[in-house]
Amino acid sequence: MSNKTKNETINPETIKGIYETLMSHSAVQEALSFLKDEDDNTLRDQIELTEIPAPTFQETERGKYFEGRLHNLGLENVHTDEAGNVFGTLPGTGNGPILVVSAHLDTVFPAGTDIKVKKEDGKIYAPGIADDGRGLAVVLTLAKVFKEHDIKLEGDIIFTATVGEEGLGDLYGVKQIFNSRNDIDGFISVEPGSPSRLIYLATGSKRYSITYKGPGGHSYGNFGVPSALHALGRAIGNISEMETPEDPKTTFNVGTAAGGTSVNTIAAEANMVIDMRSTDPEELNLLEQKVLNIVKEAATSENKRWNSDGITVDIKKVGDRPAGAQPDSSAIVQASYTAAKSLGLKPELGAPVSTDSNVPISLGIPAVTLGGGGTFSGAHTLNECFDPTNAFFGPQQIFLTVLGLAGVAKITEPLLEKRDK
Repeated sequence: MSNKTKNETINPETIKGIYETLMSHSAVQEALSFLKDEDDNTLRDQIELTEIPAPTFQETERGKYFEGRLHNLGLENVHTDEAGNVFGTLPGTGNGPILVVSAHLDTVFPAGTDIKVKKEDGKIYAPGIADDGRGLAVVLTLAKVFKEHDIKLEGDIIFTATVGEEGLGDLYGVKQIFNSRNDIDGFISVEPGSPSRLIYLATGSKRYSITYKGPGGHSYGNFGVPSALHALGRAIGNISEMETPEDPKTTFNVGTAAGGTSVNTIAAEANMVIDMRSTDPEELNLLEQKVLNIVKEAATSENKRWNSDGITVDIKKVGDRPAGAQPDSSAIVQASYTAAKSLGLKPELGAPVSTDSNVPISLGIPAVTLGGGGTFSGAHTLNECFDPTNAFFGPQQIFLTVLGLAGVAKITEPLLEKRDK
């Protein structure tokens, strides 16, 4: 795939002029009013989607429901790909860019989790109600507003629901999308949160499962046999002493560690899972190599301590989310920023996070992660909560961002440029 892009600085006056034109257009104002009036229906969709189980790698049932909704909205080329991603296209005039508007199907909660929605004091409680039940509902509402209003775009919009965004899903859904096509010019990921917060930087991560193995034995009778657990301890101790830069922020964490059989058994096996993160791909690669060297050296040191070759180490990569950055002066960032201002919001450029947008950003393709509106708490816990107060601002802000980027036929030119394929 080509990494060439025109994600360049754009004249602020150009952005300002386009949004003044859009906001003065009656069809746009009518659509904004529709999105506000549609707020209750968006919330109903959010609840219905949340109550369909969709653990990572088990999103089929929710995906089928979402595909049916896209069919009912009259989109073209509605289908599910081999990974499980769901698509529906709103065609433009053919003279503009291709923009993906996406949310993810999966949740962090395992099969069997009670995901029945509960309501209390105007708030909605359920695992996954915000992340990403809100995003999925907003994508459907955005598709609906174009069905209900005569706004013809220059560019094509591909409304999408991805699989494998969470945890060890490792963004495999969005990776499949960009591995299989090279015609996407821009990408919007819809996640829970305020429409004032704009995410345009991607925190990359690499994750490894490290397993030490040895002969094991009785703690007294076989004393002198190298221990898999001791090797693991050596590795963790040396990893904890590493220094990483504060800017770009680069981090490491041994999240789990386990091994051994009993207090009087020399451990035959021990395992840890480590997470490394940075917004800078080079720093992330450097950190990865340091950690892997430490991991291998720990096995060597444990064997040397006991004059043995009994300890081996198995290194398995279990996560690889690419890092990336783009200028805050780029068209996609400034369009989303100005769209928020046009609604009277106070936009903020948020700190880097890890979302589906990581993949396009790492490839040099303009991408942002935008909030679906409302507020939330307890994400990734059984007490996840969504407050729908003024949640309509989320769909409104994303709608305006889409108009600016894709261009409205006979009204505004697209701010998002076609990539060099």
